[in-house]
Amino acid sequence: MWASEQRAEGRAYIDALVAAGFDRTAMQVTPDQTTVGNPVESLQFSVRWGEESCLVGQVGPSTGQVVAVVMPQLAEGRCLVGTTRPIDW
Repeated sequence: MWASEQRAEGRAYIDALVAAGFDRTAMQVTPDQTTVGNPVESLQFSVRWGEESCLVGQVGPSTGQVVAVVMPQLAEGRCLVGTTRPIDW
């Protein structure tokens, strides 16, 4: 995804994770645009992995390259802090 024209689109990362066999209902993604309609400098996406872990990715101009880490789950099985967008497609 990072090398494609869709590198700043959260949907593209979620769709790629689904294609790789991950469960869409276990995912979170941050908005592609700021509150004033500009592209975000950093986009985060995640998928719950098992009962205790999350695969978390970050991409965007501010990161320089794709960053992915496995982190402990947060309260209530969430992986990302803050506002995320609905994955309703």
